[in-house]
Amino acid sequence: MNEENFTPINEQDDKFSGVRSVAIRILSRFERSDAYLDKLLERELKEDYLSQLDKSLLTELVNGVVRWRWKLDWVLTGFYHGDYLKCLNIVKNALRVALYQIMFLNKIPTYAAINESVEFVKNIQGEKTANIVNAVLRTITRNLSEVRYPDKTEDPAYYLAIMYSHPRWMVKKWVEHFGETETESLLSANNRKPFIPVRVNGLKATPDAVIDELNKAELPFFQSLLLKQSIVLKTPRLNVASLDIYKNGWITVQDTSASLAALLAAPKEGDSIIDLCSAPGGKSFFLAELMKNNGKIVAVDKYKSKLEFIEKQAERLGLTCISTLAADASTLESEERYDIVFVDVPCSGTGTISKKPDIKWKREREDFDRLLPTQKAILENASKFVKPNGTLLYSTCSVEPEENYEAVNKFLEHHPEFEVDKAENYLPVNVCRNGFMQTFPHIHFMDGAFAARLIKKG
Repeated sequence: MNEENFTPINEQDDKFSGVRSVAIRILSRFERSDAYLDKLLERELKEDYLSQLDKSLLTELVNGVVRWRWKLDWVLTGFYHGDYLKCLNIVKNALRVALYQIMFLNKIPTYAAINESVEFVKNIQGEKTANIVNAVLRTITRNLSEVRYPDKTEDPAYYLAIMYSHPRWMVKKWVEHFGETETESLLSANNRKPFIPVRVNGLKATPDAVIDELNKAELPFFQSLLLKQSIVLKTPRLNVASLDIYKNGWITVQDTSASLAALLAAPKEGDSIIDLCSAPGGKSFFLAELMKNNGKIVAVDKYKSKLEFIEKQAERLGLTCISTLAADASTLESEERYDIVFVDVPCSGTGTISKKPDIKWKREREDFDRLLPTQKAILENASKFVKPNGTLLYSTCSVEPEENYEAVNKFLEHHPEFEVDKAENYLPVNVCRNGFMQTFPHIHFMDGAFAARLIKKG
């Protein structure tokens, strides 16, 4: 089921009135559909029936339950009388929403956390089920400190999967590659509530000017030590589009890791660039800014609606050198050759779990069998468009070796006309490994991302 078919949950429906009830309903929609969590939440936040405070709580509950679902289910399974996993999703989510507040939101009174979930279940399933929900939650409240979790010494991957609420296959995969200690740090970072990273548009403002405006507005932030244009706003649920510095085109939303990948491309004024898989356009925007809006950038994406967004944002930012093209990056044909071909391939997104916790549960190990051939096809096709002595920039928002350096090394085995131009020549050394850019949430306090700069020999 597509999220476009969903109608907002409104205040006219007594069964779903109250912010916790809305959260339960969104979570249940998420589980029974292929919809992205942020789209479901965004649709509800546009409605007027919730106050700003309720919208903040709704965002907290929905993302928090998805972020910590396995740990919540571990506790609930231990206290539920019967088979918890066979409960209706709507009942499970009512329990999860209440328990999330009890375990993670200590400013919310326990009675408030429990009562609305109980009333919700009573409206949907009747008093008998509601009484069970009430009894389970109150028993947990009295005995939370006594909960026993898996034994770390018996099965470290299972212990980490439960304690940090990640799929067991994902944890096991990371332990095998990164080791237990590194994996635990990565899992912990993935569960951090995300801040909002923005990048200063150098054509319209300076970092100092943006910082002055943020100070005037009393908005907390910190400036990246790795890239002065990158500023992280420490107000997670801030509506950035409402800020004057956004409306005036002084800033755009972009993670520091994505900015670094664009910086690695090292564009010059007058360059011709094609940005394949360009939506939502952040890298195209930074490339245009770095070349001082002097040159040519073709932003390619399959979907016209995404290209319309890029066009609108480019206008806001004052960028006139960007044109758009609707096409499939794996099959696009062109006689033109470019100074820079930027390839930000569709990937697992495992470097962005902090911002998008649903990725943990939407991904399966088998997804790599689908993604890797697509990535290979796009990279192969992209290589045809590079001028002699031109640059092919391959990037992902993944921490998976097979999507990153392994994919690039396999490409180089079959394409001796390309060679690696070491990332250390362009970027801070602490975001570089073996000639490539590689960032991790637990090390660099930004998304996990990868980029490789390849030069086509003349």
